[in-house]
Amino acid sequence: MNDAPHRIDAARVGHFRFYDLVMAAFVMIVLLSNVIGASKLSYIPPPGGTQWVFGAGVLFFPVSYIIGDVLTEVYGYARARRVIWTGFAALLFMAFMAWAVVSLPPADGWEGQDAYEFVFGNTWRIVAASIAAFWVGEFANSYVLAKMKSRMEGRHLWMRIIGSTIVGQGLDSLIFYPVAFLGVPGFPPELVAQAVVSQWAIKTGWEAALTPVTYRVIGALKHAEAIDVYDETTNFSPFAKGG
Repeated sequence: MNDAPHRIDAARVGHFRFYDLVMAAFVMIVLLSNVIGASKLSYIPPPGGTQWVFGAGVLFFPVSYIIGDVLTEVYGYARARRVIWTGFAALLFMAFMAWAVVSLPPADGWEGQDAYEFVFGNTWRIVAASIAAFWVGEFANSYVLAKMKSRMEGRHLWMRIIGSTIVGQGLDSLIFYPVAFLGVPGFPPELVAQAVVSQWAIKTGWEAALTPVTYRVIGALKHAEAIDVYDETTNFSPFAKGG
């Protein structure tokens, strides 16, 4: 039996063997990068004895965009859209749960309240910025990749991986930092602008460096699923039903 990948329109896609596992990986990365990575600042020591500070989450959050590329390339935009909405709902619940747990009065003798508030008590602005940036950035990333794949007839995978990342991560950074920090004392506009550019460059560079890994994962999944999905008749509205 020939199980080599064959071109198929997204509207004709049926059951997948590994789609649910890729969805679980996507949601896991989105949640953990926001919970574990968002609250810690680290640094790189450039020459001169100074410190170049960055948020630790930048090391892992771009993996969600890589998985988004894999989803769109292998399973099509409609299926990726479903996963993005799942991640969005998970982020909303995580924000609600963090607020509820932090707000509960601590029992007498329990000394972890300050630590909980520091790690999980993000302001409404940061939560709103994170959720909005995720939603816009992920949908833009998926849309650009799907459109480029159709117009390039499936050629130049590296170009659409990097091109969609440039757009998606650019919008993500452009939304998150101004919404979260513009007007906050200690964050002048020039510092916010610097954060937008630097974080966009880091995330894009990190994903570009992992392009060979993305290639291998996409190739393995296409072979395992025996498909190559093209979004030729897909409704690209984020709110469309299906997938």
